[in-house]
Amino acid sequence: MTDQTPADKRDYKSTLNLPQTDFPMRAGLPKREPKWLARWENIGVYDSLREQGKAENRPPFVLHDGPPYANGHLHIGHALNKTIKDMIVRSHQMMGFDSRYVPGWDCHGLPIEWKIEEQYRKKGKNKDEVDIVDFRQECRAFADGWIDIQREEFKRLGVTGNWPDPYLTMNFHAEAVIAAEFQKFLMNGTLYQGSKPVMWSPMEQTALAEAEVEYHDKDSFTIWVKFPVATEGDLQGANVVIWTTTAWTIPSNKAVVFGDHVEYGLYEVTDTPDECWAATGDRYILADTRATDTFARARLEDGMWTRVRDVPTSELAGLTLKHPLHGAEGANGEWDDLRDFRAADFVSDEEGTGFVHCAPSHGMEEYELYRDLGMLEQVITYNVMDDGGFRADLPFFGGTYILNRKGKEGDANTAVINKLVEVGGLLARGKIKHSYPHSWRSKAPVIYRNTPQWFAAIDKDAGGNNEHGTTIRERALNSIDNLVKFTPQTGRNRLYSMIEARPDWVLSRQRAWGVPLTCFTRKGKLPTDEGFLLRDDAVNARIVQAFEEEGADAWYKTGAKDRFLGNDYHAEDWEQVFDVLDVWFDSGSTHAFVLRDREDGTEDGIADVYMEGTDQHRGWFHSSMLQACGTMGRAPYRNVVTHGFTLDEKGNKMSKSLGNTIVPDEVIKQYGADILRLWVAQTDYTADQRIGPEILKGVADSYRRLRNTMRFMLGSLSQFDESQRVAPADMPELEQWVLHRLAELDHTVRTGYKAFDFQGVFSAVFNFCTVDLSAFYFDIRKDALYCDGESPRAHVARTVLDILFHRLTTWLAPILVFTMEDVWLSRFPDDAGSVHLTDFPDTPADWLNEPLAAKWSKVRKARRVVTAALEVQRSDKVIGASLEAAPVVHIREEDMLAALKSVAFDDICITSAIALTGDPMPAEAFRLPEIEGVGVVFEKADGEKCQRCWKILPDVGTHGHGGVCGRCDAALG
Repeated sequence: MTDQTPADKRDYKSTLNLPQTDFPMRAGLPKREPKWLARWENIGVYDSLREQGKAENRPPFVLHDGPPYANGHLHIGHALNKTIKDMIVRSHQMMGFDSRYVPGWDCHGLPIEWKIEEQYRKKGKNKDEVDIVDFRQECRAFADGWIDIQREEFKRLGVTGNWPDPYLTMNFHAEAVIAAEFQKFLMNGTLYQGSKPVMWSPMEQTALAEAEVEYHDKDSFTIWVKFPVATEGDLQGANVVIWTTTAWTIPSNKAVVFGDHVEYGLYEVTDTPDECWAATGDRYILADTRATDTFARARLEDGMWTRVRDVPTSELAGLTLKHPLHGAEGANGEWDDLRDFRAADFVSDEEGTGFVHCAPSHGMEEYELYRDLGMLEQVITYNVMDDGGFRADLPFFGGTYILNRKGKEGDANTAVINKLVEVGGLLARGKIKHSYPHSWRSKAPVIYRNTPQWFAAIDKDAGGNNEHGTTIRERALNSIDNLVKFTPQTGRNRLYSMIEARPDWVLSRQRAWGVPLTCFTRKGKLPTDEGFLLRDDAVNARIVQAFEEEGADAWYKTGAKDRFLGNDYHAEDWEQVFDVLDVWFDSGSTHAFVLRDREDGTEDGIADVYMEGTDQHRGWFHSSMLQACGTMGRAPYRNVVTHGFTLDEKGNKMSKSLGNTIVPDEVIKQYGADILRLWVAQTDYTADQRIGPEILKGVADSYRRLRNTMRFMLGSLSQFDESQRVAPADMPELEQWVLHRLAELDHTVRTGYKAFDFQGVFSAVFNFCTVDLSAFYFDIRKDALYCDGESPRAHVARTVLDILFHRLTTWLAPILVFTMEDVWLSRFPDDAGSVHLTDFPDTPADWLNEPLAAKWSKVRKARRVVTAALEVQRSDKVIGASLEAAPVVHIREEDMLAALKSVAFDDICITSAIALTGDPMPAEAFRLPEIEGVGVVFEKADGEKCQRCWKILPDVGTHGHGGVCGRCDAALG
């Protein structure tokens, strides 16, 4: 029977092999992602991987988690941090490692204690009236509640790990290990008690580490103060002038220092304006480079003063000075001792007056100068109390505060300045805005204050393993140089310089919530005396055992001193130390109770990776290095990976007051966690990153393009089975070129993941998907896939699509954890299956084919000129589709012409026909400036349009099936 339907009326769409898939165009990530999370938990993906690691004897790979504080909801920095960690862990798992991740939390310290105190203040409750064990229990409960909240927020980001059994610094075993690690410093002799200036927070009433301090601009008083020369002679009565921004330190002044290489002069005032604290005839000693500026501050213009003579430093060295409050009525002789005057190498003439006033109780350089001179007893003062107020009996200033109870400027500076004005001790005053240290918790300013604290000496023989040095500093610097790889490399320089220049480690804090310094001191002995510290292994063991069973609260319970000292010592002879350890010691010790002690740790107690923000060079990276070098002789990590800070789209720091914060939960609700993860992968995390609404829209667009690529593959593979598989050797050149690109990409992906370069990995894969696949290979092979039927060419294309599918889904799985799971299970539905239980497929090295790649580079260049020429015709409405064209392509280079003639160049250009010629290009030929030697002359295709494949060919309508070409007629059977 003959088909009577006119050829142009027939609909052959149902005969095409169009893609078929249920994988949706719209991701619906916010609603669908929680289902994947529940599924992974239900089938136990993380535990399955650990079992797989044991069964296959995989080499371990451990990223040790830097613990966040358990005291609030996650911010965008948390999301960035944990996502990078997750990509590291997942990618190494899929590269054949047993990649373990134990999340952890920092539970002790001021951030949590501060929250409980805030609750107390709101209720009008006094912390000091609460039993310390009860207070600590409240801190524990507070941390515990936030751990549960943060755990769910981290899991929602798609972060894999041992969430049911994280590490907590407040767990009993952790507290016992922290105490035991501290006892190693006690026993190796590096622990000592000293009184020196430390960063002190009057608001929080505790010492702070450098890592607990941040710098903000602050307006400060600035004063120029007169110290009269007391020594008889030509200079007696002249004034040495100092400049300072901390007026409150003047009552604690004990000396003035000058610079050996600074040139000084004696200056005399010859005239004065109104409202000036200088008088005609006054003489001042100043650095020559600072005289003009200093007199200007005192309102003395040029012509009102003159330089009398040089004052060599040899002359200065023989002088003594009077304190500006010397002999002040009512001072009771407080400042009547003469002030020391000597050279110091930290003095310059770049600012101030060329002289520096020394209050060694409030400045580290001055402290070290007089310590080295053996004069600390003469110069140390104790004028400033824990709360930032002057001691009550200090003349004139007792009861005034440097900072008030709210952390704002107190009345001490004003009181000191006013008194100096009253006694004639001031030459000038003003205000200055400068960078000043603040507590990063309370945000209040801090001060340098001399207090008794406990230190770890970093330049003393620490005993134990001396392979990398004998002191903590030597071991740390040698570890940085020889044992640790840094990403980026700038992290190495940052950490090295900090450790190279740092002072001894302040271990003690005057707080309640933490692990105590589990040691005892002998009553009646000084810290420098032999036997001041009790060093006894049996006492230490009793303490650690009690902490294992009861936690660190055991230290505070009634009878603790008798219990731990036992029958070996009389309790009344010993003082129990109640300071708590710096929380950085807690987190610095985590390697011991996580890497060393846990089954999912490491055999040698050393992590493969520590990964945190750049601020942790002075924080966790730093304290972990010091702690481990003190206890096991080397760094606790092999790699240190650092990310920058997160900024808004304009590059501004995020703050609630500016309204530019990005909350992870809100991004997830709008876009889904995979979009947030993709933002991480697309940024250079080693620098500061920007995020905001417009940036996220761009990320979402990239995601949609990638999703469409995966959807096309899924649809085209719906009819693929193993019987269609074609060996690579039997594939056409186009497919062999795709395999070559996959072999190149396999190297790029693995190298990138090993180097923690997620931006490089994603960029390479995304460009491959959009440029090499969607815009080239897929574009070309759609015709064969849709129209060929079960032809060898279609089978080859599906084979390559299957190869692409396995690589792209696994390569992208560490980044787009939810989407690639969706893609994988859309093709391989399995109640217990997951792409995350799969490794990256091995890619044969012989797929690399450089000569073929060079040939196809020429083919693609020529194709670019053709497609650009046809786009001009399409824009001019000459044609509607490239299949309407049959261009003539002029090729100047013989090798390129031969390459094009050896392939189906019409299929590659998606035209119905094409003519290739080496003839000279006519003037009207279309060219691209960047591709020489290729010209295109447009011609329309001859023939009729095939109603099935839409090619315009002369043979259309001459076959058994009406309105089709020969290829489509054969496919229809």
